[in-house]
Amino acid sequence: TSEMLQKICIRSLVRKYCRGVTAERKVQLQQKVVASAVFRGKKEGYLQSINQPFMDTRLKENDINPKVLQLIHGEKIKYVTPVIKYDRNGFKARDRLLVLTQSSAYVVEMAKIKQKIDYATLRGISISNLSDGIVVIHVPEDNKQKGDVILQCEHIFETVTKLCMLANKQNLVKVVQGSLQFRIGSGKEGTMVFTVGQEPQVFKAKNGQLTVV
Repeated sequence: TSEMLQKICIRSLVRKYCRGVTAERKVQLQQKVVASAVFRGKKEGYLQSINQPFMDTRLKENDINPKVLQLIHGEKIKYVTPVIKYDRNGFKARDRLLVLTQSSAYVVEMAKIKQKIDYATLRGISISNLSDGIVVIHVPEDNKQKGDVILQCEHIFETVTKLCMLANKQNLVKVVQGSLQFRIGSGKEGTMVFTVGQEPQVFKAKNGQLTVV
C-alpha cells in the first residue's frame, strides 16, 4: 500500500507542476533542453549560462530600420540581436544585426539586407569549444550566396539555440576544436584558428588565417 501511495503522490505532484507551468515558462524550458543537447560538455561557459533565462529578443521591431522591415514584409520576426560580422576577405569587423524570422536569417546593415539565408538551404552551424562568441553559418555553394557568414555574438548560447530551433536543424550544429574551414566564395576556402590567450581578440594572422583568442 505504501509503494502504491508513493507512486500516486508522485504522479499528483508532477501533474500539479505541469499544470502550473505557464506558456512562457514552457518555451523557456524547451529552449534550455535544446541548449543542453547542443552545448553541455562541449563548450566552455555553458554551465555558467544555465541559470540565465533566454530573452525573447535582444532588439524590438521598432529598433530595425523601416526599409528593412519593408523588405522582409510577410515574414514574422522571431529574434533580433546585434552582432559583429567579419568579412570573408580581410576579416574586417563590421557592426550588423542578425534578424531571425520564421523562415530565414538576415544579416542587416542599417537600411540594407547584406545577406539572406533560407533555413531550408542552411548547411551547418559551427562554433568552437572555447569561451568565444564566434559562430559560422554555412551556406550552399551557389550564385545566390557570397559565402559562409562569420559572426560574433555576445549571447552565443541564446543566439545559436534560437537559430537551430527556428531552422529545425539542431543536428547540424558542430562544436569544433582547434580550427575550422569556411567557404569564402567562388570555390575558395578560409581557415579560422581558435586558441587561448590572456585577452580575448579576433584578428587576421600573418599567415592569412582568422585567429580567435
